[in-house]
Amino acid sequence: MTSHRLLSRRDYLTQACVMCASAMGASSVMSQTQKEELPTVGSRLVLPEITLLNGEVLKPEQTQGKLVVIYWWASWCPFCALQSPEIQKLHAQYQSKGLFVLGLSIDKEAQLAKSYLQKKNYTFASTWASPQVLQKIKKPNGLPVTLVYGRDGKLLQAEKGQMFAEDISAISSWL
Repeated sequence: MTSHRLLSRRDYLTQACVMCASAMGASSVMSQTQKEELPTVGSRLVLPEITLLNGEVLKPEQTQGKLVVIYWWASWCPFCALQSPEIQKLHAQYQSKGLFVLGLSIDKEAQLAKSYLQKKNYTFASTWASPQVLQKIKKPNGLPVTLVYGRDGKLLQAEKGQMFAEDISAISSWL
C-alpha cells in the first residue's frame, strides 16, 4: 500500500507559487533564492544599509527597538496580491506603535516593483532584491515569506506561503 502525504494549505500554496513564478519567467530569481530555508526562531536580524524603491536609504539603526516585519513579495505573485493589502493595513495601523515593515520584491526589475507599489498605494518601506541585496539578505524559499523580528532583533515568527487577514492582524500581538 502506497502512503501519500497530504499537503497543508500553506504547503499547497507555496508549491503553486513556485510553479507560477516559473511560468512567469522568474525562474532565474527563484533559482538563486530557493536554496535558503526559513531562519530559526531566536536568530538575529542583521540588516545592511538599503536603498529603498522611493530613493530613501534605510539605515539599520532606524529599525532598532522596533518590531520588524520582513515581507518577501513580487508583483506577479497571486498570493502576494492577496496578502499585501493586509500587510499595508498592519503597517498603517501600527507603525506609530513601533512596527516597521520592510518589503523585499523579487521582481525581475526594480521598476516593476516600484510601479506596482505606486499603483496599489502601498506605503510600507520596500526595496528590490537585487543581486547585491541578495548577497546581504538571504531569501528563504517560497513566496510570499513573512518574518517577524522582536524589538530585541530576534526572530519571533517565520511564515512561508500566503498568510490570511487574521494571521497578519495577529502579528500586532507581538507589539
